[in-house]
Amino acid sequence: MSTNTQVFEGGFANPVMGAQQIFRALMDAMANPGRVFDVPELVAAPAPLTPVMAAIAATLFDHDATVWCDKSISASKEAIGWLKFHTGLELVSDPAAAQFALVKDVAAMPSFEAFAKGTSEYPDRSTTVILQLDGFEGENVLTLRGPGIKDTQDFAPSQLPKMFIDQWTGNRAAFPRGIDLIFAGREALAALPRTTRVAKKEA
Repeated sequence: MSTNTQVFEGGFANPVMGAQQIFRALMDAMANPGRVFDVPELVAAPAPLTPVMAAIAATLFDHDATVWCDKSISASKEAIGWLKFHTGLELVSDPAAAQFALVKDVAAMPSFEAFAKGTSEYPDRSTTVILQLDGFEGENVLTLRGPGIKDTQDFAPSQLPKMFIDQWTGNRAAFPRGIDLIFAGREALAALPRTTRVAKKEA
């Protein structure tokens, strides 16, 4: 497949229905932190973007969206070309200037402090960080509490940022400011809004 074909093809077969399906899954995930929602393979983007990551991008981004991509994604001309063609996004080099961030190399991502946290008056002016994962059966199980969770919710993403619990505790302490996280697995997605409390699951 040529580079041009990779860039121009692979979007939603039915843009309205496809975007609505992913958007509903995202809203359900935000309302139910840590719950994993299966999603179908609706798009085919160039590597390193997975279908779920690309579908989320195609749903949330438009020509007004400012987006920061990590080196693993930004190094791929095909992936960046696909994102630009199918969403019209504006790429930014500073994570703090981004409404959204796409991260493939979770272990090497910037600290949460590098992203926009919004202001007390405009807490929505923060970065939503989208992490690309292998799945949700990781070795390190987290216990989640907070709005949208009855009692507790176990959550075991396959990859987590360094010092995740410490970073997330600091992020939550900034409420109503703070980043939100979306996790894009192979065939599913999940989310952690800034209101969620996170701890390591006790043995």
